[in-house]
Amino acid sequence: MKRKMKQAIKQTVMIAAVLCGVLIVISAVSLMGHDKGTSQWQSIVSDQVLDYQPLVEKYAAQYGVTEHVDVLLAMMMQESGGRGNDPMQSSESYCGSRGCIDDPEHSIEQGVHYFSGALEEADGDVKLAIQSYNFGKGFIDYIQTNSGTYTQEAAINFSQEMYAASDDQSKYRCPREEAKEIDACYGDIYYVRDVMSYTEAVASIMQ
Repeated sequence: MKRKMKQAIKQTVMIAAVLCGVLIVISAVSLMGHDKGTSQWQSIVSDQVLDYQPLVEKYAAQYGVTEHVDVLLAMMMQESGGRGNDPMQSSESYCGSRGCIDDPEHSIEQGVHYFSGALEEADGDVKLAIQSYNFGKGFIDYIQTNSGTYTQEAAINFSQEMYAASDDQSKYRCPREEAKEIDACYGDIYYVRDVMSYTEAVASIMQ
């Protein structure tokens, strides 16, 4: 009887040890997967952009868009990769021309302020606000008069119309070959697509 009890205890201990080992292995694999995933996203978003997170959070709180810090950092990534003295490329919205902002904090404050205003005018349509950061707030009026919500097609149509109406088309760089082919050289017609891609990466890092 005692021998059977000892064997039963021994078997129980062995099973418990095996289960513990399995749990340790599963935890290790899960942790490695998480680290690998985080590392993958960090290779997409620059360190310079991530370094500006505290400033972006500061002004996001000031202008009531705290829930969109990831979007704002993604926009910075798309605009400049966090480089230069105007990382949000917000000079044009501030003074009407490029290069008038030469202080990163001023750039971030102005960029967040402009985005918050665009988001309010867009009635909370985040994609519309993002594209309006690139096109200007006239795009909001265009959408509200036509489709009502942001669409990729609407962005292309707006760009084509603005480009065709321009007196000096040479001032538009049209860096995307696919945009040049369809005469959609006003702004960046794929701005939302790329910003949203960066937003996913930023959100994963911030978790």
